[in-house]
Amino acid sequence: MQAPRGPFCQSCSMPMDAPEKFGTDADGSKNQDYCVHCYQNGEFTDANATLEGMIESCAGIMAEHTGIEREQAKAQLSQLMPQLKRWRETTSG
Repeated sequence: MQAPRGPFCQSCSMPMDAPEKFGTDADGSKNQDYCVHCYQNGEFTDANATLEGMIESCAGIMAEHTGIEREQAKAQLSQLMPQLKRWRETTSG
C-alpha cells in the first residue's frame, strides 16, 4: 500500500488535510506527526493502544470512507501501519 499523500497521522494513518485534524502538544501547538484523535495535549489519547488494535479499529473506518471491503482495508493497514513513526518506535529494540 502506498502511503497517503500530504501529512497523515503517524499513528492511525488518517490524512490530516485541515488544521483541526492535527493533534496538539502540551503547550497547545499543533503536532505535525499525530491527528487529533490519537494525540492531545502532548499525550496519546490511548497510551495502551497496540498496533494490532489500531489496525482493527481503523479498518472499518477506512472501509467506510473509501468504499473498499473491511478485510482489504485491514490488509492494506497491516502493510502500512508498522512503518509509521508511533509503531516503529514501539517495535524497535
